[in-house]
Amino acid sequence: MRIGIEAQRLFRANKHGMDVVALETIRHLVDAAPEHTFIVFVRPGPDPCLEPRPNLEVRRVDGWSYPTWEQRALPRAARRANVDLLHCTNNTAPLRLDVPLVLTLHDVIFLEGATLWPQGGTWYQRLGNVYRRWVVPPAARRADTVATVSDHERGRIADRLPALDDRLAVVPNAVSDRFAPVTDADTLQAVRRRYDLPGEFLLFFGNTDPKKNMRRVVAAYAQYAETAEAPRPLVVADYDRDRLRDHLRALGHPDLIDRIRLPGYIAHDDMPAVYSQATAFLYPSLRESFGLPILEAMACGTPVLTSTTAAMPEVAGSAALRVDPRDRDALAKGIRTLDEQPSLRRTLADRGRDRAGAFSWSRTAEELLPLYDEVARTAPAAAPAA
Repeated sequence: MRIGIEAQRLFRANKHGMDVVALETIRHLVDAAPEHTFIVFVRPGPDPCLEPRPNLEVRRVDGWSYPTWEQRALPRAARRANVDLLHCTNNTAPLRLDVPLVLTLHDVIFLEGATLWPQGGTWYQRLGNVYRRWVVPPAARRADTVATVSDHERGRIADRLPALDDRLAVVPNAVSDRFAPVTDADTLQAVRRRYDLPGEFLLFFGNTDPKKNMRRVVAAYAQYAETAEAPRPLVVADYDRDRLRDHLRALGHPDLIDRIRLPGYIAHDDMPAVYSQATAFLYPSLRESFGLPILEAMACGTPVLTSTTAAMPEVAGSAALRVDPRDRDALAKGIRTLDEQPSLRRTLADRGRDRAGAFSWSRTAEELLPLYDEVARTAPAAAPAA
């Protein structure tokens, strides 16, 4: 079978969660099914992280913008490649397609409440929500199978798009074997210098997406820093200094800028060494369909604080300290608890390594392959979406 896989943004320099999921999934599919040929469609970019193999073709497809690439260039490329089906990996898909479609719908956050114009979100994020609201419902209805990444998100999708209920499959994400405790002193020192990391620190991934809960995390950290005898610095990856300064001024803590490090984007290959040096990893998002960084940190032996909401309890199990992400006092107390209780950190680190070991990309690939087989066997000739 010739299986087409959309991975439009795979070759961009600064990869994020869905890019990592696509890359690991493709690599393990190719290993798991040498009898199939996988044709991966990507936009040209500076990081060609996927090389052709005997059963893997990589086709660079030009396109002016995300929507025009997906709606015009991708269907043409799939037709020319003579694929038997197309798997779109990143929530959206072409509305007109000549082959059966498998769609990975990571989440339906963009269909929920006020997220179309999220407070604090960028114009890019807002326009992305507009595009997804336009494309996802008809594309999902047209798909032969829709995969999502957690039982929690399956329920959310079924609520928002009930016509999909009998075509929904849960295929969890996983964590790469590369995520493991880093002990080599030279590697740790090189990464620490590269990102100007302190000797001990709390780690948080902040960005402009409101679901990441940046404002409350900063407020909770300020509360913790006021009461802790020797507060640990906070490292906030992938966040802008001016935005942070504005948050701190609004909180009445402009001086806290000296305790917070902003290393910028951290390359994916450096993340194991960063996790391994963190005292704790903070991931109290308001809404996630999975929460891949939870498993990455756990695999590196880093204790995790995460949320009691959405899919995060499903992913973390009993291996993380869970708090209400909307309660600033609870967040501050959780940070202080991890800071002050080394025995709890050790317990969570041990549980976390076991928890992360329960997820593997090989299993993800093995669960996708039967979906491909079923779609190829049973799907009628594809018709354009209405």
